Amino acid sequence: MRAAPTILHLDMDAFFAAAEQASKPSLRGKPVVVGGLGPRGVVATASYEARRFGVHSAMPMGQARRLAPNAAYLVPRFAFYRAISGQVMELLGRLSPLVEPLSLDEAFVDLEAGGLAEDSVSARAVGERLRAEILATTGLTGSVGLAGSKMLAKIASEEAKPDGLVLFEPGTERALLAPRSVRIIPGVGPATGDHLRRAGITTVADVAEAGEDELVRILGRSHGASLYRMALGHDDRPVVAERDAKSVSVEDTFDIDLHDRLRIRLEVERLAERCVARLRRSGHSGRTIVLKVRRYDFSTLTRSETLRGPTDDPLVVREAAERLLELVDTTGGVRLLGVGVSGLADYTQEDLFAQAEAEAGAQGEARAEAGAGASGEGAASGASGAGVAVGVPGNVVPAPAADGPPAATETAIRGWAPGHDVRHAVLGAGWVQGSGLGRVTVRFEEPGARVPGRVRTFPVDDPALEPADPLPLVPGGATGAERAAPVVRTGE
Repeated sequence: MRAAPTILHLDMDAFFAAAEQASKPSLRGKPVVVGGLGPRGVVATASYEARRFGVHSAMPMGQARRLAPNAAYLVPRFAFYRAISGQVMELLGRLSPLVEPLSLDEAFVDLEAGGLAEDSVSARAVGERLRAEILATTGLTGSVGLAGSKMLAKIASEEAKPDGLVLFEPGTERALLAPRSVRIIPGVGPATGDHLRRAGITTVADVAEAGEDELVRILGRSHGASLYRMALGHDDRPVVAERDAKSVSVEDTFDIDLHDRLRIRLEVERLAERCVARLRRSGHSGRTIVLKVRRYDFSTLTRSETLRGPTDDPLVVREAAERLLELVDTTGGVRLLGVGVSGLADYTQEDLFAQAEAEAGAQGEARAEAGAGASGEGAASGASGAGVAVGVPGNVVPAPAADGPPAATETAIRGWAPGHDVRHAVLGAGWVQGSGLGRVTVRFEEPGARVPGRVRTFPVDDPALEPADPLPLVPGGATGAERAAPVVRTGE
């Protein structure tokens, strides 16, 4: 434990929803829910106004709509959020060389390594200055926790929400932790919490009183000993500046289960191309291609193939994903598909395109064998079952027809997603309030406006209306198109 509160934890307040409220004057002070809007979507973030109705992240969207029927429900704009996150992380990087991002809106900072803080007074001054800079740069608020350990800094930032700063003085750890729920300790999830509750351990004070031997008996040597140390306030985990990227992946959940084998294959091809685009933006290549399939009965299968060397070639990734699909039985329907690349590297194996051509013939044979087999799962004995990290949950998309142009209502859903940015040739910038029955409703307003903008409705194919890049929340700030970074899942 440190003698001074020089570990800072920043957590942006209701990040996705707050960004939407800041960019849309008509939504300020109103309940906003961001997430997948399909019947299988989930909540990514809810504004504080929506949380008063009981809406929270990871909740099924249908349940959220029942709790807050009058809230604004928007599809995420991840490029926009990544742009704002980039601005925030740049500010953190000015404080210290040791910044450990946990997600787009959360990070630890070692102030001691930056030479900016050596006691409580200087640490608090840095934290307050950071909050002011974030507000000036992004127009959003963040909560700051300061303590002598990562665990307590994170607890402090949670207590500071929203838009505050809490500092825990080193030496007060045990008194601060004692009355709190054991679930506040890192690594204590629902299952561990239930084990402890059945043993009569519900607070951090109960953990300390039980002793290390009893915790080891209940939870095992590693987990029990770690939990005991944490309960005493002992957390020596360092702030790690760089965490090795493990995988890049994309996935889609479909409103209606897919049954047509050709349609499933086309979706896998599309996902492979999106995955490679994300891989290239991250500056990586990878050796292992992973296919994820969630079937009609919610069973989830992963199949993987490791190449001779790393690649970022879309043909190689697409064909590998197609081969893996042949190893999976999709009879009965598919509700989710995902394609990922792991085993990342900073270079590309030059001869992999030749490898793809050489394997083209083998691909046809593999398909013939898969078609003759009774079950794709049985044919996958040589494939790894390793999973792949995926993006934010709730990325639900509708299921278009296998071929031919989309219908007008589908265009409205896919092309005019609620909350996304548009521009009209005459009326200027706006955002989609909703669409359906061949029409799209747009509110024309920009960040910084003092009053809500006007609302107009257009045919979905109106030539004067087109998708647009997000406008910066603060004049001179970055937009999603300028600063968007790829989602790279890191080890946790």
